[in-house]
Amino acid sequence: MNAFILKALGFAAILIVATLVVVKQMNIDLSDPINALTILGAVAIATLAFGVAAKYMSQMKTDKAEGELAEDNWDGIGEYKNELPAGWAYSFMGLLIWALWYWQFGYPVNAFSQIGQWNEEVKAYNKKFEEAHKTTDKATLKEMGESIFLVQCAPCHGTTGDGLSGKAQDFGARMTKAQILYTIKNGQHQLNYPMGAMPPGMASGKDAEEIAAWIAGGMKGKQPAAFATCAGCHGADGKGNNGMAPNLANYDLTLVQHVLANGKKGAIGRMPSFKTRMTPVQEKALAEYIQSLSE
Repeated sequence: MNAFILKALGFAAILIVATLVVVKQMNIDLSDPINALTILGAVAIATLAFGVAAKYMSQMKTDKAEGELAEDNWDGIGEYKNELPAGWAYSFMGLLIWALWYWQFGYPVNAFSQIGQWNEEVKAYNKKFEEAHKTTDKATLKEMGESIFLVQCAPCHGTTGDGLSGKAQDFGARMTKAQILYTIKNGQHQLNYPMGAMPPGMASGKDAEEIAAWIAGGMKGKQPAAFATCAGCHGADGKGNNGMAPNLANYDLTLVQHVLANGKKGAIGRMPSFKTRMTPVQEKALAEYIQSLSE
């Protein structure tokens, strides 16, 4: 064994000793099979990496290319039909075998998981929460919804739901005329209602202006004749045909649930989906509070 390889292995030994010193200083429990396996892997990697690198770097100084050249070449550069190095092949096969062992026995996929335990505890808590609040009155739901709103919604919509002065959806104003005109012009299919996508250009010109002004004004006064086009999906009263399309009159529970499940593109960016992050009672409470902001 030449001096170059000995130096490389010596350096690997120093790294291994340094690793063991750190393990001792940090009081890592090597009786834990995972910790022991990690240290064993570190030792093996250090030894193989420096040993193999030193071997081939040393070999490069003396070896000459030899063997049968392949017929194909690229700009005069060819390659030899040499066999795959045995050490590389055996290492690769060993790695595959070790990976299968580690997957099934060393750290099996069905082993205990802190994340899995946490998820199970959350599910159990949510079940108790739903049971405890399934008959909660509106006043309590509103208070609950306010606390949810202040944590989850206020960063974008403001603590009072004013949309941070128009930068995001203002729950007090419901929809502005500009927002309605934009939707009429461009269509909408962000919320995945059963009626499907609203195509663009359902109305234009004076008709679109009258529809937008009437909806933005709280749907008060005489309904524009052009609203008949909208009524096919949203209903004559604009309340969404029992959840088949978005409610244009108020923030009902169905609308809030669709927005929470699908997210929505807004003026300051896209609101992410909150699907599975709230229980049905929490969604109901949030809807109750948001409705109070527009009343």
